Amino acid sequence: MQKLERLLNLTAVLLHTARPLPAGELRQKVPGYPESDVAFRRSFERDKDDLREMGVPIEVETVPGADPPVDGYRIPRDRYYLPDPGLEPDELAALQLAAAAIRIGDGTGREALWSLGGDRPTTTSAISAALPSDPNLGPLFEAVSTRSPVRFTYREQDRSIHPYRLGFQLGRWYLRGHDLDRDDVRVFRLDRIDGEVEVDAPGRFEIPDGERDGGELVADRWELGSEPPRVARLLVDADQAPIALAQFDPEDIVAEHPDGSIEVAITVTDPQAFRSLALSYLDHAEILEPAELRAELISWLERIAVGEETAP
Repeated sequence: MQKLERLLNLTAVLLHTARPLPAGELRQKVPGYPESDVAFRRSFERDKDDLREMGVPIEVETVPGADPPVDGYRIPRDRYYLPDPGLEPDELAALQLAAAAIRIGDGTGREALWSLGGDRPTTTSAISAALPSDPNLGPLFEAVSTRSPVRFTYREQDRSIHPYRLGFQLGRWYLRGHDLDRDDVRVFRLDRIDGEVEVDAPGRFEIPDGERDGGELVADRWELGSEPPRVARLLVDADQAPIALAQFDPEDIVAEHPDGSIEVAITVTDPQAFRSLALSYLDHAEILEPAELRAELISWLERIAVGEETAP
């Protein structure tokens, strides 16, 4: 028997069982496994890994009534089958257009979109955009759609998150959600998550109305870096104050002076992007704090002045 046939049989048995099945019972129900106990265990572990890599949600539960406790396996149907999203015809058409024009990673899973219905393309469409994939993109997408809390390691720290939104911005995938330990909404770069994401049970939280607007995932480029966040204060002259007032949110404006100048306080994780922001006002803006960001800009300008560095 080919391994593919054995995987299909294993999936069918796990999908249609009403209770978790122990490995010994699966060995009897699924043909094609080796007779040796050691060889069976190796093959069974490889099969589970292969199915999970394909996105099949195999759950491990204690077999009811087993003494001593024994692990059992099953596939929850509500996690395996694609639920009907109830798309209107125009929404379905937009989704199919996006699927035809955009490829994420190697394109795995594209065929599943056509099972939603509508007209399947008869010719090969040109790819307008190819977005990078990430091993945690699938689990996080599931967590967002099912309102499941997640846990992962980020910057060598364990984080527990209520995930609100996934988005692609400036060449990277980001997750926006409520950090339970810090009691604040944070944004995380997926490529900086260490290891795998753990997804908890569904329906554990509600997404706030303010997070459903589909706006920018993060406010600006200076918030997209990987450095620890620092609050920077920028003084903008009266001549450029109207531009700053339109560029920043009202809560970022922390002072308005009698001469018409304003002070802006923003969170910075990308110093280079913040430097570009300050220089966009030419000599009409001044970095007030922190002192290190001010010193970095002065040093960079001095290196350009003596030819040690070239301005972008």
